[in-house]
Amino acid sequence: MGRYNKINRGPASETLPQAHEAICDTSVLPGTVVARSGGKFVPATASTRGRMFVVQDNYLAQKPVETAWPAGDRIVALELLDEQSFAALIPTGNNIALDAELAVNANGRLVAAVSGNQVIAFAGEAYNNTSGSDQLIAVRPARNYIKP
Repeated sequence: MGRYNKINRGPASETLPQAHEAICDTSVLPGTVVARSGGKFVPATASTRGRMFVVQDNYLAQKPVETAWPAGDRIVALELLDEQSFAALIPTGNNIALDAELAVNANGRLVAAVSGNQVIAFAGEAYNNTSGSDQLIAVRPARNYIKP
């Protein structure tokens, strides 16, 4: 007989969202995809693997989503759990279709995935970013896989 009488040991539900804090040496906008490196957050790139997070707005200082966290500040980022929905940045000049597979570019922004990219999210809306600046779109994290 096993020592436990349940396989799922808890908690009964996760505290949502899963917020993490760390120093980020560069200035980052809310919606940027980041990863941990050396105990700090760094903007994710196309070659980043492992757990990724999306930078939260600086609600601690009552700043809007258009205001970047200062370089060297302790930032708050939300873990990209696949059962949740987030707003993440796409660069200007990108046309994203609903349910498109998204990968990270060199600046922590999401772009349409191409063959060989690690897919980290799906677009929750169609958006053609002709605004001239990076924009937030609804995304749903994906279980990480490489686009064939």
